[in-house]
Amino acid sequence: MFRLVGKLLLILILAAGAGAAIVLCWAPDPLYTVADWLSMGRFGQYDGIIRDVAQKHGVDPLLIKAVVWRESEFRPEKVGTSGERGLMQVSEGAASDWVRVHKVQDFAPTDLFAPRMNLEIGTWYLKQALQRWASKDDPVPFALAEYNAGKTRVDRWIESTKLGDSVTAADLRGSIAFPTTRGYVNTILKRRACYEQEKKE
Repeated sequence: MFRLVGKLLLILILAAGAGAAIVLCWAPDPLYTVADWLSMGRFGQYDGIIRDVAQKHGVDPLLIKAVVWRESEFRPEKVGTSGERGLMQVSEGAASDWVRVHKVQDFAPTDLFAPRMNLEIGTWYLKQALQRWASKDDPVPFALAEYNAGKTRVDRWIESTKLGDSVTAADLRGSIAFPTTRGYVNTILKRRACYEQEKKE
């Protein structure tokens, strides 16, 4: 009896392992898939709020999710090295801009730990950058570079190309002088592409 139960258990474990291996073979990013499994659902926990905020601001929800993944790995309690807070690692300066524009009276920096508030402000801030670069062939890399390093640095990198208004997203990506920002832009674009592929499957 015990031997039969042991064999059945072994078969179930082997079947689960084979199933997991098949899923990982077909996954766009196997390491991300494993991290997602280990997160116990954290990676998808805010999908509903992300969709709501994305629709409100007219921003691709998969782009927002990719930013959240890169900034905080979906940890609303995260505090960055310069005091950025929450899912999208919103700075107090960005929050202050949002408060001023929306005439919010009772905002406190700790409100940035609330997922919906953080996603609202972070997405609003990202949307401002996307609108600023809307005339470019692909505004997303410009907006992501600005979100990470600030508009002044993006302007400086564009100037270094000596291409003026004709600068493309590829030109910008090649001119980013900060390896961390270059990596930031590239990993978010790659992650969004993986989300798009998963959505099609």
